[in-house]
Amino acid sequence: MPTIKFKKGVSGNPKGRPKNKTPATLLRKSIIDDMPEIILTLIKQAKDGDTAAAKILLDRCCPALKPQAMTINIPVNGTLAEQGNEIIRATLSGLIPPDIGAQLITALAAQSKIIEVDELTQRIEALEGKK
Repeated sequence: MPTIKFKKGVSGNPKGRPKNKTPATLLRKSIIDDMPEIILTLIKQAKDGDTAAAKILLDRCCPALKPQAMTINIPVNGTLAEQGNEIIRATLSGLIPPDIGAQLITALAAQSKIIEVDELTQRIEALEGKK
């Protein structure tokens, strides 16, 4: 029978993990200490034409805009094919941006699969009920 290494309920490290001693914490501390100098260097490099430095500054100061939901008015009656045609027509005429049109077509395709599975389930249940 193997011997038990640790006693139940007794910590092998009573002092716990050392605070502020991990490499990541030490790196953050050294960066924070030099932050003003780092930022000034990035600004100078960006002014001198370094696009990578400019990108870093812009990404931190002016983050990319998040897409916003927009109201879209298209008919929702008719078959899925008719709805898809309306989405394509609205996209081609400029009423809907192409990326939104693509998302709507993708959602419509997913909806058609849901309907298909639902109809197949109902048909199978009806067939099994006849037995």
